[in-house]
Amino acid sequence: MKIEGTVLRGPEFEPVEGRVVVEDGTIAAVEEASVDSDDVILPAFVNAHTHIGDSIAKEAGEGLDLDALVAPPDGLKHQLLREASREEKVEAMRRSIRLMETTGTTSFLEFREGGVEGVYMLREASSGSSVAPVILGRETADAMEAADGFGASGARDGDFSYERNATAREEKLFGIHAGERDATDINPALDLDPDFLVHMVHPETLHLERLEDSGIPVVVCPRSNLVTGVGTPPIAELVERTTVALGTDNVMLNSPSMFREMEFAAKLADVTAREVLRMATLNGARIAGLNCGVVEEGHDAKLLVLDGDSDNLAGVQNVVRAVVRRAGASDVKEVLL
Repeated sequence: MKIEGTVLRGPEFEPVEGRVVVEDGTIAAVEEASVDSDDVILPAFVNAHTHIGDSIAKEAGEGLDLDALVAPPDGLKHQLLREASREEKVEAMRRSIRLMETTGTTSFLEFREGGVEGVYMLREASSGSSVAPVILGRETADAMEAADGFGASGARDGDFSYERNATAREEKLFGIHAGERDATDINPALDLDPDFLVHMVHPETLHLERLEDSGIPVVVCPRSNLVTGVGTPPIAELVERTTVALGTDNVMLNSPSMFREMEFAAKLADVTAREVLRMATLNGARIAGLNCGVVEEGHDAKLLVLDGDSDNLAGVQNVVRAVVRRAGASDVKEVLL
């Protein structure tokens, strides 16, 4: 199989005219050549932080603060999750996964509420989809056993040493929320030596130095942070010190669209479009241990093809900048997952 157009090649997303050769689901070659195509070929997205169970409650909770919205056990999202039937939750998640699939997301890292049953529900919702979730169980060690790892709510909510040690023994992922409301839970989270942190809206100088020393990646969710009123993460400062990926967080608050997250992050932060695209693709893949996120020989052919001659993209002068700041669902021509 050969896909022709402008290829955003390698981790620097160098725009080259040519084709991507795919064999048995793997990128066999990226060939430079003169081609008759306006298409733009880039790696499919990896959404590095989601809570898609919240798909049952889109845009609920107007005017509520973060704790009232999502804090366990009595935040609004948890009330609504308890009230919804299993069938309602599975179908709502299935529809969010379908949206991710049609907009070019190949995988997402899900902090999955509901214990073991929550893990099973997400596996059911994603069955038959080309989108492969990386599921981090919550609430119980059994959920971690059934999932791909454990997603901790935050060091302020308890001691997660047992779960961290268990994931390390089983070589599974351990992620934890940190620095979302304030800085008080960042050091305890870093002390756990997690595989990644989520949010980091309020890091102080010491925390930034520890990140740089440890190399622990961070997933930022700027749209969510703005909606919940906690502020926005210092993306440029984080990027200077460690690997940073993008997530869309709660579907209750924002659509799981990486196009929207990229545009917002790019216009918010003093970082290049290339860095933002890397945050939405390769960096998330690296955190999850996936062999995708880059158009390069030997990597999985998880690709997104945009119509470069769409009314929205025709005439762009900077392809990478246009993909990050301008492209959207209506520009998607083909998704190969």
